[in-house]
Amino acid sequence: MSSIKDPSLAEQGRLNLEIAEKRMGALLRVRDRFATEKPFAGMKIGMALHVTKETGILVRTLVAGGAEVAITGCNPLSTQDDIAAALAEEKNVQVWAYKGESKEDYYKYLNEVIAVQPHITIDDGCDLVTEMHQKHADLLPQMIGGCEETTTGIIRLKSMAREGALKIPMIAVNDNKTKHLMDNYYGTGQSTFDGILRSTNLLIAGKTVVVLGYGSCGKGVAMRAQGLGAQVIVTEVDAFTALQAAMDGHRVLRMEEAAVIGDLFITVTGNLHVIRFEHMEKMKDAAVLANSGHFDCEIDLETLEKKASRKRRVRHYLDEYQLPGKVLYVAGEGRLINLASAEGHPSEVMSLSFCGQALACEYLVKNRGNLKAEVITLPPEIDDFISRMQLETMSVKIDELTEEQKKYLSSWQEGT
Repeated sequence: MSSIKDPSLAEQGRLNLEIAEKRMGALLRVRDRFATEKPFAGMKIGMALHVTKETGILVRTLVAGGAEVAITGCNPLSTQDDIAAALAEEKNVQVWAYKGESKEDYYKYLNEVIAVQPHITIDDGCDLVTEMHQKHADLLPQMIGGCEETTTGIIRLKSMAREGALKIPMIAVNDNKTKHLMDNYYGTGQSTFDGILRSTNLLIAGKTVVVLGYGSCGKGVAMRAQGLGAQVIVTEVDAFTALQAAMDGHRVLRMEEAAVIGDLFITVTGNLHVIRFEHMEKMKDAAVLANSGHFDCEIDLETLEKKASRKRRVRHYLDEYQLPGKVLYVAGEGRLINLASAEGHPSEVMSLSFCGQALACEYLVKNRGNLKAEVITLPPEIDDFISRMQLETMSVKIDELTEEQKKYLSSWQEGT
């Protein structure tokens, strides 16, 4: 039995799903094959993902493959209520999600998905898998495995594996090149600013934008900031990544220095309290803080709430905090700004990521019983297959190696 905010939104949800399908040609090709081969016949797939129009097309792809799907959100502010309403009306789909979930409902809904007793899980942030391991370990022996969508979740899974706590095979879909080099880079870069602009209407040109973290997501955010005319400062803890940022033309500073001069601060580290109150005290009047990492812990909002003399909602998901002599603005409640204030990544880039999820589920089924309880990266051939499908949908053709070239690349005798 589904639990959604407003069933009357279903028609708008169907329209948005229709638009998304037009832009997700690679995933539709996977769906067509699944509809014929039925790799998930008789199986239940439990999902904790952002309930967006793009995720809806993934749900339809898995159902076409024979699965029953149970889905909830993976972030309290990331559900699109019209999509949840539309999916709740589809056959073999159950949905528990609404935008603005309480923490109580968030975990209640995770447990609704677990109660379905899924054979495969698809997770974004590892909350679903963690909940299963901690509170429902009796269900793990019947599971085939799971898939993880994001960097934060992979970090948690590897920690579980190191401690011997991980009991099922987990596919690191995030580690596909077609995910972290496309979704994280192009998707996060664009959708982060989509969310910030919807919340603030801020002119980016001429501003100093501080990007905290220069992984694939941080690189994408910095690129878009630079393209919009900002001066970009990067803060990092990793020496090589900081070197990359410097070589890309960005200033690299310690956060205590960047705090004084930044106009807009964007966290993309996956870590805890990278913007602390000691930094906030140094910031300019009217500085804007936003987070594009998975959890809402990157900005120390708890301390800000305690120290501020006033807090008020001044725009769409934009909160103003009054501090002595200045105000600071926090966009999207410190949660994923691209989903709290906007619609997440564009459909084209999510087509690639969700091809990875769909094919990872198929990989688990095909290799059932032969995979260890560890974090697994998919074979590069799957990444290549996804790339080729996307190129075909874009009508882009590439060269092929000649037999002479293949022989040359596989030999060692020829030199100067």
